[in-house]
Amino acid sequence: MKPMARQPLRLLLAAVAAVAMLSFLLLLAPPPDALLSAFLSPSSPYAHRPKLLFLLAGQSNMAGRGALARPLPPPYLPHPRLLRLAASRRWVPAAPPLHADIDTHKTCGLGPAMPFAHRLLLLLHSDEVLGLVPCAVGGTRIWMWARGQPLYEAAVDRARAAVADGGGAIGAVLWFQGESDTIELDDARSYGAKMERLVADLRADLHLPNLLVIQVGLASGEGNYTDIVREAQKNINLPNVLLVDAMGLPLRDDQLHLSTEAQLQLGNMLAEAYLKFNSSRGSML
Repeated sequence: MKPMARQPLRLLLAAVAAVAMLSFLLLLAPPPDALLSAFLSPSSPYAHRPKLLFLLAGQSNMAGRGALARPLPPPYLPHPRLLRLAASRRWVPAAPPLHADIDTHKTCGLGPAMPFAHRLLLLLHSDEVLGLVPCAVGGTRIWMWARGQPLYEAAVDRARAAVADGGGAIGAVLWFQGESDTIELDDARSYGAKMERLVADLRADLHLPNLLVIQVGLASGEGNYTDIVREAQKNINLPNVLLVDAMGLPLRDDQLHLSTEAQLQLGNMLAEAYLKFNSSRGSML
């Protein structure tokens, strides 16, 4: 009888040991993003090739809150020559949601960057690569993007890392932000000056005095001063700063975030603005 009485205790100790070993292994395991990058990066022969780079910055509508439709619309499907700089700063195949490991406190969905990139891929040579550098974080005000603030410094560091890993050039900054600056009147009134300062600082810190910035005119706002911020966006007094107006594009039920259909349209509008700008300068891309 005694050996049988010990059997449950032995089973319990074995189970505890197994749980302890599993916990230890989990502590040693890399984070999910690193696992994803390690799995995906070798599958792309373009990871360390020179790329045409685009910095994606701003708040939730740039990060993407469009519903993740199944199946995905073709402009959101992966493409071998379309890569994303992950939070781990490794190049992985771009697939929505692009900001899942950047805008980590919110549920990310479809944004404008994938359809934007797919439109450009149609015009690129067959060996050229696009690199998307997600930096947007939902709910952020423009003062949070000032030089010295964590969001700004992270964006500049990620831009530098993108250029350094295989070379390449930054084609433009795609900027969609301002909804949070419509809540307080002082924020709305000071938006224009802060945006001009941001552009000047980015150009100085990235050593790109002619860096193209394509900003999205607000389609909505969190407060009552959307018109003031929109007016400031229209009156940015700097060269190589374009405005693509999202007003009138369909919104989700929250009346704040663009729908999937709207994000598709916006991506094409951003691509048109970029192509038109480069065409006027005698360059396609």
